[in-house]
Amino acid sequence: MNKRLILTGIIIFCVSLVLNIIWSGLKKVKVDNFKPSAVIFVMDSSASNQKELPEQKRLVKQICNLLDPEDLIKIIRVSEDAYLIYEGAPFNGSNIEKVMNEFTKYDKKDYGTAYGLGLEKAFRYSLQMKKDGYIPAVVVIGDLENEGAAEKQINWKTLPNTVKKVQQSAPDFAMMFLYAHPSKLDQVKESLGPVLGESKLIVSPKQNCDKAIRQFLHALDR
Repeated sequence: MNKRLILTGIIIFCVSLVLNIIWSGLKKVKVDNFKPSAVIFVMDSSASNQKELPEQKRLVKQICNLLDPEDLIKIIRVSEDAYLIYEGAPFNGSNIEKVMNEFTKYDKKDYGTAYGLGLEKAFRYSLQMKKDGYIPAVVVIGDLENEGAAEKQINWKTLPNTVKKVQQSAPDFAMMFLYAHPSKLDQVKESLGPVLGESKLIVSPKQNCDKAIRQFLHALDR
């Protein structure tokens, strides 16, 4: 009888010790500070970018597949004009592919590139998504060529101040520019590097997109 009591006491002591260790460990676990992201794609579908477009659409889907189910995306189609063609979950792959195929088709009338208008929309969406609790980010995919109406182009002199205003409301704001020629990407770095810094501004020609995407995910705190 005494042996059983001693054995029971030892077992109770060991279980209590294990539970105490587990509880101490749980108390040290930090609360997950995960914040969903809102990624806004500005996608060039102009005539000059049609050759690269199939590969760029696959790249959009690749980025979407790496995002979290709680994230949201928007896709702004840029050519002679700029307008929203998709908003919703990043994992809705079939619908994303359908809208990209439908609204980025070649049109000989769409020669111009309204990157300026596209970015204006993207910045407005970014500010709204920040208010809704998301980490906003803008991904520009295209050659960054200035074609068509001048008032629809990027104003490189005013762009840094515009981004700075977005950053004031959204300090975690990030941008990525893909597929442009290195000379254009260098212009992006010169213009926005002093505002966003190395960690929140990612640029890459098509040859190095995979590495750039990993950097982008890191910029989203992933």
